[in-house]
Amino acid sequence: MGAEDVEIATRFLRAAGASLKTGDREPVYPLLAQDVEWVTPMRTLHGLDEVREELIWGFPPENLDAELELGEVEDLGESRVGCDFREVYRWKETGEFAHERRRRVEVTIRDGRISRYEMRVVG
Repeated sequence: MGAEDVEIATRFLRAAGASLKTGDREPVYPLLAQDVEWVTPMRTLHGLDEVREELIWGFPPENLDAELELGEVEDLGESRVGCDFREVYRWKETGEFAHERRRRVEVTIRDGRISRYEMRVVG
């Protein structure tokens, strides 16, 4: 299952990263299990409906562009996959670097979908 889990997690991380830029979250939802547990430092959401209705997705302010730089996606065993990533923000007007945030995400995959998402701040 390891390679398949890594592929599913990579697809999810890319879709989530694209939503950071576009604001379109719809491509992310089909990759989540109905009973997904979504854990962040601020709170935990239970179920796809709560994620759709209550999750506040971080979007860059109007004067910034955001991009997601994924690190290596790692098979952690037992259907768990981890990845460090960095959110890079640039000034729209000049393209110059504004700031960055580093995160660690670990996901658990069940039946081809993300059943648990956990994000931590690193560094």
